[in-house]
Amino acid sequence: RLLRIRLTRKGAKNAPFYRLVAAEGTSPRDGRFVENLGYYDPTKNPEVLKLHEDRILHWLSKGAQPSDTARSLLRREGILRRWRGIPEPTAAGPEGGGSGAEEPAEA
Repeated sequence: RLLRIRLTRKGAKNAPFYRLVAAEGTSPRDGRFVENLGYYDPTKNPEVLKLHEDRILHWLSKGAQPSDTARSLLRREGILRRWRGIPEPTAAGPEGGGSGAEEPAEA
């Protein structure tokens, strides 16, 4: 049985609110789910995204496949990077700019 990490829609008409859940792939969008993994509220400014990272990493390690939208949210939060073991990018960027402390002093 294939597990998916996906969004279920909650909230009123024209006021969507989403839960990130682990569910079987055959369940309907708003149907039965295995575990609640967080929530996403796109109507707030700025958008609110609260995720239970340890549980998400647990389900990814068990073979759960995120939906396209869930994958983009996980990527935005850096969870997919941590799951794959890729180090976080530094604030200096790929050029290694930084504070300049590593450059030799001029005489």
